[in-house]
Amino acid sequence: MFIALSCIIMTIVIYYFSKLLYRKIKFAFLSPLLVAPCILSSLLVGFHIDYSDYDSGGRWLGNLLQPAVVGFAVPLYKYRKVMRKYLKVIAVSMTTGVTVALISSGLFSHIVHLQSSYLLSLLPRSITTPIAMAVSFNIGGVPTMTAIFVIVTGISGLVLGPMIIRYLHIKEKLARGLLLGMGAHGAGTSKALEFGSEEGAAASLAMVLAAIFTLVFAPILTPIILL
Repeated sequence: MFIALSCIIMTIVIYYFSKLLYRKIKFAFLSPLLVAPCILSSLLVGFHIDYSDYDSGGRWLGNLLQPAVVGFAVPLYKYRKVMRKYLKVIAVSMTTGVTVALISSGLFSHIVHLQSSYLLSLLPRSITTPIAMAVSFNIGGVPTMTAIFVIVTGISGLVLGPMIIRYLHIKEKLARGLLLGMGAHGAGTSKALEFGSEEGAAASLAMVLAAIFTLVFAPILTPIILL
């Protein structure tokens, strides 16, 4: 019980200070998504704490992700007017984004000859963690592996997204937000808010819709990707 409680406190404290650091130094590789896991892993190895002991406490934080999914209904309701106004653009963008994300994950897995369990864990990498883990479980993947792939995708999008926006001279706020929200889910939404509130709203909307679309398309495309 003591170890479990210590692990919960340790995780929260490290993430909190990692977030403070990132707020002061806006550098992608100092993102809490990267810094916190690295510090936690180092501490577990340094103090010879078995992962199963850490997970006995850490899993409580993971379980909180499931009810947090309900909160995704908020941006859908809050930005319903934006959805109605740009419905066709958003629908085409999200459908294309989700399809490309799933197919590119499958192609990459085949190229590097990943095991089927890893392939299935990689497929939902482009959506927010709680839904990605649920999708992974439903299609036969390993949810914990999926969480790692989601973090890597988020950090990659955090680095590449702004570069693409600058290189392609994307000025439209909706386009910026959709790009970051689809490409880097939560991390991208945080970055979009640095551009402006409209970009943040679009990214938030994209993150939620990408998760919903993936829930629909993943079971359909998975048998084709596995061929």
